[in-house]
Amino acid sequence: MRMLDTVETEALLPYPALAEALREIVRMKASGEAHAPPRLRLPLGGGATLLVMPAADPVLAVTKLVTVHPRNAERGLPTIRGEVVAIRAATGERLGILDGATVTARRTAALSLLAAASLAPRPDGPLLIVGAGTQGRAHLEAFREGLGTAEVAIRSRGTRGAHALAEHARSLGMEARVVEGNFTEAAREATLVVTATTSEEPVLPAEVRADAFIAAVGSFRPSMVELPVPLVARSHVVVDDLEGAREEAGDLLAAESAGVFDWEGAVALEEALSRTDRFRGSGRPIVFESVGHALWDLAAARLAFAGELY
Repeated sequence: MRMLDTVETEALLPYPALAEALREIVRMKASGEAHAPPRLRLPLGGGATLLVMPAADPVLAVTKLVTVHPRNAERGLPTIRGEVVAIRAATGERLGILDGATVTARRTAALSLLAAASLAPRPDGPLLIVGAGTQGRAHLEAFREGLGTAEVAIRSRGTRGAHALAEHARSLGMEARVVEGNFTEAAREATLVVTATTSEEPVLPAEVRADAFIAAVGSFRPSMVELPVPLVARSHVVVDDLEGAREEAGDLLAAESAGVFDWEGAVALEEALSRTDRFRGSGRPIVFESVGHALWDLAAARLAFAGELY
């Protein structure tokens, strides 16, 4: 059994290929060929949590193990650690272990890439990223590789991180700038927007373009809200997983509480990909709310171990 580190895991999961692997797993989810139960949460004490997320198709099974220790930041240790164990379904043979943090970052960004490439009215336009952490960087790379994005504006609470991400964008051949203070103008210019923060209050102005595509990937608890309620109210809403979004998508739960959003109006990604024409040219922004799902880890493992399985 192979144990793959960050660099080895990254090499097996190029963004465009991973987006296509995710497209296939979304199809398999819709057809019932791939399935995953709700993730298990186990308190570990001291505010820590163990998350267990299995998923399987007829050939491959995976289990993702993640530990979250909020107090580790005070100890100089990683807050989140994780692994994805890949198992041959027919025999139980362990094929390998992928680095969990790398899988999470890359499959989340690749899923946003898939949604943007399929649904965004202007996937060739300028990008605005709010949040310069791991997901901000992963989305920058994914949109550059998959869409050819040439221009990016970066907004972050920490200016050092924003400037570092801008420098990374320039190393990829992109035009990049850091926006501080009022950034309504940058939001109005961008046709692609990524919010990748853990904020509990909106980080994006409501005044975005009518043809904007917004990938909201930071809100994974009900208390986390990145998008202003008026923006959600006037947008098409697509979610990566309806069940998970109902429990965890703070952006949508806040809009529901305000009485301007109904879950009947939310479209699951598998349905959206089969009816892309309903979104383009509608004159409304598209919000893609992504809370994560074990099937997306399965898609990454299918790609990483394709040579041994398919």
